[in-house]
Amino acid sequence: MLKAIYKSIVATVILGVILCGAYPLFIYAVGNLFFHSQATGGLIEKNGKMVGARLIGQSFTKPEYFHGRPSAAGNNGYDAANSSGSNLGPTNQKFYDTLKGNIDAFLKENPTVKKGEVPTDAVTASGSGLDPHISPEAALAQVDRVAHARNLSHELLKSFVSQHVEGPQLGIFGEPVVNVLQLNLDLDEKFPVIKAQGAKLTERS
Repeated sequence: MLKAIYKSIVATVILGVILCGAYPLFIYAVGNLFFHSQATGGLIEKNGKMVGARLIGQSFTKPEYFHGRPSAAGNNGYDAANSSGSNLGPTNQKFYDTLKGNIDAFLKENPTVKKGEVPTDAVTASGSGLDPHISPEAALAQVDRVAHARNLSHELLKSFVSQHVEGPQLGIFGEPVVNVLQLNLDLDEKFPVIKAQGAKLTERS
């Protein structure tokens, strides 16, 4: 009996050292050595200032920027220390109200988009709440608003967005996506904001 207990304790200690100590340290070392950028979230600096991470989503609310997916991570969203989804099912009233609110907000910000044309990922949070990408459809649905805010033509900005579409990984894994932070940074660099003049953006008939 004592021998069995002794073996169990020794096995627990050994596995604890390997799985809770050695293995995480090994993965951390390999990640930082061979995949440093990815391991740190793809941090991006501009003019000596940290502006975000390519692999971690953040909130954009101004009309001249493309907006990412809604986030349920933390109280205000995009909290890297509280990465999670809402964990609410489709029959949950809170989920329904949140989804309806997101759709209404998206349509208000993008009045040229019809209700039945709202991309799903533009109004629903990802499982992590930190997804840095949106679908090409979600980006294109915002083109009218951003083009208006920056005094750009619709076709010019649409072409610019298309240039930022990333294909599936290795050509087969996942769907085409657009990195929101990178798109907005490149947008600022190539088309600085000039206050729009003239008529207000209105709903498409």
